[in-house]
Amino acid sequence: MDDASANAPFIIRGLTKQGARFRPSDWADRLAGAFAVVDPDNRTKYSPYVQPSKLDGIPCVVVDKKLRLSDPDAYRFLQSFAASNELLTDNAD
Repeated sequence: MDDASANAPFIIRGLTKQGARFRPSDWADRLAGAFAVVDPDNRTKYSPYVQPSKLDGIPCVVVDKKLRLSDPDAYRFLQSFAASNELLTDNAD
């Protein structure tokens, strides 16, 4: 693995390996929300390591690979979530 791919984010895409959209439609917000905190103004602050996003119109979760060092269990959980739901991923190693 070169340095660029080692630092590229791990992306969980909202598409199954069979090509279906993953449901519910807000799954990325829910998954990233599990790693979020609520600030004093009652606003959700997503973790800098786990962010909901959209790529090509598809909900995704973008995971900073620094999470693998700071919280290996959380990183493995996200890998397992993607694998058990047969979701497409980028840079999952």
